[in-house]
Amino acid sequence: MYPSSVDIVIVNWNSGSFLFNCINSIKYSNNDSFRLNRIFIVDNASTDNSLQNVENFDLPIVIIRNETNVGFAKACNQGAKNSNADYLLFLNPDTQLFNNSLNEPIHFLNKIENKNIGIVGVQILNESNEISRNCSRFLTPVRIIYMSLGLDKIFPKLFPPHFMLEWDHKNSRVVDQVMGSFFLVRRSLFEKLEGFDERFFVYFEDLDFSFRAFNHGYKSYYLSTAQIFHKGGGTSEKVKADRLAYILHSKLLYCKKHFSKFSFLLISLTTIVIEPFVRIINVLISESIRNIPEIVNGYKKLLFKLYRNLFGSK
Repeated sequence: MYPSSVDIVIVNWNSGSFLFNCINSIKYSNNDSFRLNRIFIVDNASTDNSLQNVENFDLPIVIIRNETNVGFAKACNQGAKNSNADYLLFLNPDTQLFNNSLNEPIHFLNKIENKNIGIVGVQILNESNEISRNCSRFLTPVRIIYMSLGLDKIFPKLFPPHFMLEWDHKNSRVVDQVMGSFFLVRRSLFEKLEGFDERFFVYFEDLDFSFRAFNHGYKSYYLSTAQIFHKGGGTSEKVKADRLAYILHSKLLYCKKHFSKFSFLLISLTTIVIEPFVRIINVLISESIRNIPEIVNGYKKLLFKLYRNLFGSK
């Protein structure tokens, strides 16, 4: 008899061959310490062939097809809605599991002394087989403002960045937030928090969830003894201006939700008025001039989103 069960939720949007490789890696990942109930693939109106041959795997796959792109947070909630497993794993399609990727963290969560650990992430390897330093700190109004000014890049010791880049990620520890590409959650906690906040179309939904979990007495844990491969960027690499707009919009939404009105106003002004010039200066210094149009277009898209939110234009 297996001591626990897990459902995997994968949100797909034009991920091409990434999705096939991801599911194929699940097939060969060791599952001695748990039972794999189902793999929910929530497709956000993909127009490529990423779903082709997916159903041919000898795995308990359930495909949920959305007629439109409903966003990442809402799609995750759709996949988790009918779960009765002990754990939910939210997995990006541009990841691949290794032999110990699930066994180790589930075994860790099953220990009685870890009952207050609600979320677990694992060590993430990039294309160069290097460890990605991806765990992050909770945001504060001061941190967001100095990041917008670029001070975290100029004086990282005085102004610690959002991501914990000073730490090599070679040891396990409690952190504020683990990366959302591999986000293992107790289902009971997921239901207690009523899932991801669907107002976040994409980005910051995992930070918001981690912060709410922390406020309910649950910690996030980075487990270095298990690994996955993560391509990074994934499908968003094709739409960099859109990605920037979504990141900025979600950041402002997060600030409006968790900070005071004064802090939100100050952050909004800094984000819209100062930060674009800081970004342009950074790309000029790094000689990446070709990225300037993407920054400009990203901010145009952000302003359009804000205008639409304020005045309800379609």
